Amino acid sequence: MISAHSIEAVRAAEQAAMADLPEGKLMARAALGLAEVAAARLSDTEGTTVVGLVGGGDNGGDTLYAVAHLAEAGYAAAVVLLASSGRDGVHAGGLAAAEAAGVMVHLASGGPGEAASPDALGDAADVVAEADLVLDGIVGIGGRPGLRPEAARLVDAIDDDAWVIAVDVASGLDPAGGAGEDDAVWADETVTFGTPKPAHLLPAGEGATGVLTVVDIGVPFGDVPAAVERFTWDDVAALWPVPHASDDKYSRGVLGVVAGSEAYPGAAVLCTTAAAEAGVGMIRYVGTPTPVGLVHHAVPEAVVGAGRVQAWVVGPGLDAQADDDSAKAQLDAARDALASDLPVVVDAGGLDLVSGDPRDAPTVLTPHAGELARLLARLDGSTGRNEPAEGDAAGSGHSDDPADRPAVTTDDVKADPLGHARRLAELTGATVLLKGSTTLVVTEGHAVRSQADAPTWLATAGAGDVLSGVVGTLLAAGLQPHDAASLGALVHGVAADRASGGGPLRALAVAHGIRPAVRDLLARGRSAPG
Repeated sequence: MISAHSIEAVRAAEQAAMADLPEGKLMARAALGLAEVAAARLSDTEGTTVVGLVGGGDNGGDTLYAVAHLAEAGYAAAVVLLASSGRDGVHAGGLAAAEAAGVMVHLASGGPGEAASPDALGDAADVVAEADLVLDGIVGIGGRPGLRPEAARLVDAIDDDAWVIAVDVASGLDPAGGAGEDDAVWADETVTFGTPKPAHLLPAGEGATGVLTVVDIGVPFGDVPAAVERFTWDDVAALWPVPHASDDKYSRGVLGVVAGSEAYPGAAVLCTTAAAEAGVGMIRYVGTPTPVGLVHHAVPEAVVGAGRVQAWVVGPGLDAQADDDSAKAQLDAARDALASDLPVVVDAGGLDLVSGDPRDAPTVLTPHAGELARLLARLDGSTGRNEPAEGDAAGSGHSDDPADRPAVTTDDVKADPLGHARRLAELTGATVLLKGSTTLVVTEGHAVRSQADAPTWLATAGAGDVLSGVVGTLLAAGLQPHDAASLGALVHGVAADRASGGGPLRALAVAHGIRPAVRDLLARGRSAPG
């Protein structure tokens, strides 16, 4: 598992470590690790020139020392100082080491309170444009979202073919991984120290982070609670429910599925197929005539009709507005499942049945951004349209009365996915799996989970129906909601990536890819040393 720690926890751990080390030791370790990674990338690309963008603070110091190492190794090296007070604003020891190593130093800022001269900024931009590798040491974990104009000008000057390494956190990001910011360094790689930071694993920062490389600088984090976690392939074997010799289909987990409708019959096939491929002990399917026939054909091992189960999936393809007799019976079964004391995965149409009263039993809600927005607009008591008309602006007034707040929109959720997922978890007491290119799993009292295992091709109709079947299988086998949702998202993504092979894919191919993906991930675990 990859664990990212909060900025506060990182600062506390580093302070504790520095108390037992000679002054500057942690920075020396960080700078050497950074230089080694940079040298490897220059070697890979046959690059010869490196430029460091240097701000005030420790990140700038790391960058200065690293560029000094690279200069001593024979690379043509320069730094551009961006601190508002010029040379006096950067790490003194790092600057001295860089100059002693022959690094060319350029100023891109004026004195205190002065803007950079156009000539100085232009000259610095020309230097940056010639670099084969750029180290972004403008700001670090103390930075705020966005870039100052001088910094933005220099970042824009970076050649498209240059390799960009962000030092610890890409400048312009919120290190805590909150709201996103387009005005940031979009790095090819981030070299971070000690432990990943939340921005590296959360939607707002993951894209700008690039490849994440963690350099061990001797700061222990083993006993420090993580802020964000991510399962890796090697976690699957330890968590996936593998049957024992004494197991039967009932002890392995019986999953009830209330999915599909006359309007959306295929969702039932996708969900039940995924559950069967994931290794569920038995499926009991409840649906209307058309999806019943399709499920009979696609998943002949499924038993039609309600009965004793260990968990439910409610909602893929469900039409909560249908009013014929068979649809009413199906909706009654869905409501009974939600009213039961059994674990339930709630997806798509089933989300329309979620009330403001938290269930006592384990519950996983699996909305995409639009569904989460509609749920919050309904459950949080806000009024108005779920989506503003084109050209409309959100109200700027403030009220403590939820009924006076504008409705949450899809764009709101996309701008702050974690905040809105946390709000839904708080309102419902459920585990919230917010689907997206980076999928978030939020459960109150647990570290946020973040999975990004799927190709962009997975943004296709029916993919969520498949995911629900996998997560439901894991709940039926006894996993806790937080683990079931996270593990299901990982395997779903891996299966999609394999099925895609770099090209288009359909949801049914993902469903059929679950079984070989699980098989190979389990085999990987069995073959791991120790």
